[in-house]
Order: sequence, then structure tokens, then C-alpha cells
Amino acid sequence: MGVSVHSEIGRLRRVLVHEPGSEVDQMVPGMMEELLFDDILFGAAARDEHRRFRRVLQLLGVEVLESEDLLSRALSERDGREWLESRILPHIDPPFREKFRAMGPREASRALVGGVRRKGSPTAVTLDDLFGIRPLPNWCFQRDTQVVLGDRVHISSMASVARRREGELARTIFRFHPQLRGTPIMEEEGTDDERLVLEGGDVLVLSPDIVAVGESARTSAGGLDTLMEQLRRAEVRPRWLFQVSLPRQRAFMHLDTLFTPVDRDVCLVYPPVILPGYPESARVLEYDLHARDPEPREAGDLLGALARRGLRYRPVFCGGRDPVEQQREQWTDGANALAVAPGVAVLYDRNVRTAEALDEAGFRIVHADELLLGGTEVSVDSGEQVCILIPSNELSRARGGPHCLTHPIWRDPVS
Repeated sequence: MGVSVHSEIGRLRRVLVHEPGSEVDQMVPGMMEELLFDDILFGAAARDEHRRFRRVLQLLGVEVLESEDLLSRALSERDGREWLESRILPHIDPPFREKFRAMGPREASRALVGGVRRKGSPTAVTLDDLFGIRPLPNWCFQRDTQVVLGDRVHISSMASVARRREGELARTIFRFHPQLRGTPIMEEEGTDDERLVLEGGDVLVLSPDIVAVGESARTSAGGLDTLMEQLRRAEVRPRWLFQVSLPRQRAFMHLDTLFTPVDRDVCLVYPPVILPGYPESARVLEYDLHARDPEPREAGDLLGALARRGLRYRPVFCGGRDPVEQQREQWTDGANALAVAPGVAVLYDRNVRTAEALDEAGFRIVHADELLLGGTEVSVDSGEQVCILIPSNELSRARGGPHCLTHPIWRDPVS
């Protein structure tokens, strides 16, 4: 199967997703804070929205891989099962260890993602009383747990202790799935050191030569340094790494919630952080990864820094020109678009002002149902700029957009 990602906009051929399953149905309000949810989801509606999103990708020629299926296949390999058990069983209550060992690969993968309830008192309230294995409601956000850079994959060290198991599941898939086994892995063993965390939503592969990494509440300076060292040791590596220091606010959880490219020369931005001249404008440092000892250099604002290295983006404002709408739509992932090909992007339909701004910039706006019901067509090879709006009333409540919900593992090179 292999992996190959050298941009955020190259024709998308293969992508990882996970449909919100029983793990969101099992979620209780006590989990919200540590998992950074703003509400508990209505699972049936979230699944319906996610299925329509997946079908849109398939109609555009993308091979959509369900990560839980890949995990189940990896667990059918004896060494994969033994390796994962050695990583996770020490953190599971003893009565559930034997129960887990007796499960087949499919049941085991469901248990690790969806959780396992305790058979206890009907008055149980705490999470420890309710669950022997806690569910992973965040696993639908496949961008967080791994990031493909060129021909290798970096497995994330998650900022929240409650999400560390997600990294172990990603390692299992890339180490033991028969078609992914052999993929070069960076940060293979992970870390429990909170000073060395890095999540995939903070890493944007902008070109073969340029990577932008957000330093955020969920990616530390130490985690960024570790990634930089691993990239420098790679035989084929980007030259320029831009460190983007984000304000430590709940709204700005990852760099991809503030900036995503949607064409060769167009990007969505949240102006108060990405553009210069605002009180919260992000500080950007540049590193030359081909230097013997890379030193940080002040690089001004992100778009200006990228332009000096040959990537010139025309910014389209998330939320349009109104500062109130900008804040509202950044909160609902208006800057978090997935590019399926150069100029063909997918966005949540609730971000109306962002869609209007894309329309003004020359994009044809298409609602997903128009495409799914055959009322219109979209060709990723025509060169037309198109934005496809997908249903998002429920998915958006989990605080992650189309970019967060997907992880590309194969994109064509950009000509």
C-alpha cells in the first residue's frame, strides 16, 4: 500500500478515516473536558454526516480506508497482537486483561476503540465505575494520531493522557498491517513526557521542501524539536521548517484550525492569528533542516515567510471580513478544509460566510447532497475551483473539521 504525501493539495488517492461508533454513544459529560469536546454527540446523526462525507470522497475517486478495519487486520497478525497487548494491558484492570486476551481481532479492535463497560451497580457514576476500558471518542479525528511526511509516518505523542492509547493503535496499524508493514516510522516508541508531545493537526506538509508546525497547547517545543531531529536524519527530507507559535486558547487547538491550503495559490486563514498586525498574530521561526546545526531565524508572518521560500498564497478569510463571523466560524472549523485536489476542497456547510468568501474568490459552491443525488458533477481534473459543503450540525460539535477527520496516506505530486 505504501505512503506518499508531499503536499496538502495533491490529488488525494488514499485516506484514513474512522466513523464515529459506539465510543461516541458511550461518552458521558465527565469525559468532555479531558477529551476537549464541547458537547456529547448524537451518534446516529454524526454517523449519517460522516457517511455522506465519505461517499463524497469516494465519488471524487478517493480510496477511503476505515482505520478500525486496518487495526483489526493488524491484530490478526500474531506479532501485532502480542506487541499491542504488551503496550496496553499493563494499563487495564486485571479482570479485563483476561477478557481482552480471549477476544478475536474484530472484537478486540472494537473494545479498544469503543470501550468496555463494567457490569456493576446501576448507581455507578464515575468513569472508573462505568468502564473497564474507556472509549476513545476522539479517534474519528484521524489527523491527530499520525502524520505522513513524504514516504514515512510520524506517530503522534498525544497531549492528553486519555488519548495516549490512540497513538498505540496507530503504531500497531503501521507496524503490523500486512500492506503497511515496513513503512518507515518516526517517533516509533512514543513518550509519556508531557514536554515532548506533538499532534498531527499541528503539522502541515506544504511542499516537498516546506513543513509548517504549530507550537500549541497540544504540541510542545520539545515535541517539535524531536520531529525536527528525526527529519534531519532522514535521507530525503524537506529543507525548510516553519515553527508557528499559536496563542494558548481553547479555540486554537492546532495549526490546521487556523490555516489550510485549498489550491496551489489559495489558502483559508483565520486572520487574527495568521496575518500580521493583530494583537495575537503568530510568531514564526524558520529552520534550515539542511544546515549542520539549524538555528531559528525570525521569519515575520506565516504567509510572508512562505512567500520568501516560493509558496505564495492568496488568503481567503475564514468567516469573511466581519470579525464576529471570523471568530464564530473559526470555532466551527471554517479554516479547516480538506483539499481533495488542487482547487477542490471540502468544508462544513455551517460555515456560510467562509463559503461566501470562497465564492467571491472564484470557487463554485456545491452542497454535498447535490453531488450525492446526481444534481451536479465535480471533476477533480478539470482545473475548476470547487468547494463542496458537507453536513455538519453534529460533527462540528466535536471541534474538528474535514481536515481533522481525515489523514491522507497517498497524494499525487503537485505539478
